[in-house]
Amino acid sequence: MDVVLPCLDEAEALPWVLARIPAGWRALVVDNGSTDGSAGIARALGATVVHEPRRGFGAACHAGLTAATADIVCFCDCDASLDPALLVPFVRQVLDGEADLVLGRRRARGRGAWPAHARAGNFALARLLRRRTGLRLHDLGPLRAARREQLLGLGLSDRRSGYPLQMVVRAADAGWRIAEHDVPYRPRTGSSKVTGTWRGTWQAVRDMSRVLAEPPAEGRAVR
Repeated sequence: MDVVLPCLDEAEALPWVLARIPAGWRALVVDNGSTDGSAGIARALGATVVHEPRRGFGAACHAGLTAATADIVCFCDCDASLDPALLVPFVRQVLDGEADLVLGRRRARGRGAWPAHARAGNFALARLLRRRTGLRLHDLGPLRAARREQLLGLGLSDRRSGYPLQMVVRAADAGWRIAEHDVPYRPRTGSSKVTGTWRGTWQAVRDMSRVLAEPPAEGRAVR
């Protein structure tokens, strides 16, 4: 399995995250312009480093997806807020044919793990997603697993904060079976580049609102 880890200045968190990659899996650390030596640390710890100069969470994620070669590709944040070992049952569910896309529903563990403004933005988007697709999901978190070729077939185009949501929306439009599982969410290491402030959170909400406004497209990837 390949695990895509979008990375922007995560030198402090990388040792913890990479130590928890399941045995036999490959870590793809996508360096998105780090200036703290993240790429060198990741490489020294055995990860494959992909460089994506275009800034944006979606740009980093998609660069990792493109560089991946495994049948099933996983995604995880690189800030030590989520344990990549939690992806093992996600992958098993995809392999067993029980789901096409498996998502982690974050459950805060520890003070400051999930600031109020970030939870509020996530709640609002989950309600909009339900209205748009009918999916009764609770979270749009970054921990997820699906088959690589199917993901590429979705034609994902967002390269900012809307990428995770666009993946879910287009998967729903294509009739994918989408599952959600609770996962512990720890206080991140370092400051968030997206949801660390109200301004960042609502910029992400605006990015995702544009995704929700997209009309369903016929002919996108199916199971």
